[in-house]
Amino acid sequence: MSKDKPDAEPQKKGKGKKIIMLILGALVLIGAGAGVGIYFGGLAAHEAKPEDHYPKLVVRNKEAAAAAEEGDGKEAPPKVGTVSVPNDRFKVDPRKYEITYYPIPEAFTTNLADGSGFLQVGISLSTFYDGQVISNIKRQTVPIRSVVLMVLAEQDPALLSTSQGKQRLQRQLTAAINDVLREKEGFGGIDNVYFTSMVIQ
Repeated sequence: MSKDKPDAEPQKKGKGKKIIMLILGALVLIGAGAGVGIYFGGLAAHEAKPEDHYPKLVVRNKEAAAAAEEGDGKEAPPKVGTVSVPNDRFKVDPRKYEITYYPIPEAFTTNLADGSGFLQVGISLSTFYDGQVISNIKRQTVPIRSVVLMVLAEQDPALLSTSQGKQRLQRQLTAAINDVLREKEGFGGIDNVYFTSMVIQ
């Protein structure tokens, strides 16, 4: 029996070393797995959301924005041609955000709805968003021109002779252009349409 004891102790020591090595190996694998999970989990948390690709409002200089915030305690009257965000509409305070105007290079000419004459209109678009909206307009020139011509062709010359008729046309054009941009680019961003020229004959 005394010979059995010395043989049992090296076996126990060998088993003990194997167990320690297995435990250390498992800890290394668990640590590596956790590191990989944290790394990729961190990347997933910082993945771009769809709204990260939308144009951003351009804030006026900090002093003007701060003055607008403090101001007289009242909010600015909201703009008539509200800026649109997918699935949402909100009012933009023009005191806080910079506006950019983009003139459409060529005038639009079309027959009027009643066939009594024609309408020629030059327009400029406004946006409170960054240059991405202007790039979208340039990229989608053909469908924008098409929808503007369709809206203009439906106009009644008697209505266009009034201020209210022209304002109604502005709203129709703003909505139609935003619809095209939303469909093609995923974001509208046009605040208003302004007439730079208008001839009704």
